Amino acid sequence: MGVVGLGLIGGSIALDLRRLGVTVHGLVHRPETAQRALQRGLVDQVSTDPAVLQTCGLVVLALPLDGLLQPDPALVAALPPQAVVTDVGSVKAPVLARWQPLHPRFVASHPMAGTAAAGVEAGEAGLFSGRPWVATPDGHTDPQALETVHDLASALGAHWLCCDAGGHDQAVALISHLPVLVSAALLQAADRASSGSEQPGSAAQLPTLVRALASSGFADTTRVGGGNPRLGTLMARSNQAAVVEALQTYSQCFSELAHQVELGRWGDLEQALHQAQQLRPPFVDPPAAD
Repeated sequence: MGVVGLGLIGGSIALDLRRLGVTVHGLVHRPETAQRALQRGLVDQVSTDPAVLQTCGLVVLALPLDGLLQPDPALVAALPPQAVVTDVGSVKAPVLARWQPLHPRFVASHPMAGTAAAGVEAGEAGLFSGRPWVATPDGHTDPQALETVHDLASALGAHWLCCDAGGHDQAVALISHLPVLVSAALLQAADRASSGSEQPGSAAQLPTLVRALASSGFADTTRVGGGNPRLGTLMARSNQAAVVEALQTYSQCFSELAHQVELGRWGDLEQALHQAQQLRPPFVDPPAAD
């Protein structure tokens, strides 16, 4: 098994596979990353040379979206033609279009799991247990290669799903990419509104006070907005049309709530919040694994 990139997702996959007795070869950019990956027990063998993948029957490309959309030619050349190759990118249509001509057994996939951590220290065992793992095959996808990726997801305890790439990208724009921008806006609003006060007395203490009072609700709501700026930008850039549509819908919903508060329409507001309460469980209760 080969894993290209040993950050949060790649490192977590590698940890789980090694616990299952699978031999893992890792490919990284920097020698110091390779050394730390060995120290952490992420891999059996690791190198900065793509030749480390030559004996692998399955290779996971745990790369950022720009690394998937503009892959290193040396990496592409080193991938064994008989190996199954899959990715973990959060946008699927452009990745599928880019990689299908590059490798005959490529399967576009996306494990839906993560934390705020990044880098070689971020990988953790059990990250994918009970979480969705989505594949987006089309008419050119090798059925046996798809089944191999299904086996990988099942071995890691993930819940397997298949859909078309366009549907995936629209869905993640709403439930993954939009929350990054919404929570970033909430952080900016809390900072801007509190720092903009020039009143004397207690109002002057507002910037300090809002930070001192921020608790679990604010932390939960803003976690993804405080994540890796490069990854957030890559997601929006690679899925621009779907993200714009999601933002427009969100803006409409937010405006309706703001209008109800501004006009004191408390009955309408309570009804809207009651609807939100009923809508939430299907979004956050994890499905049973296959």
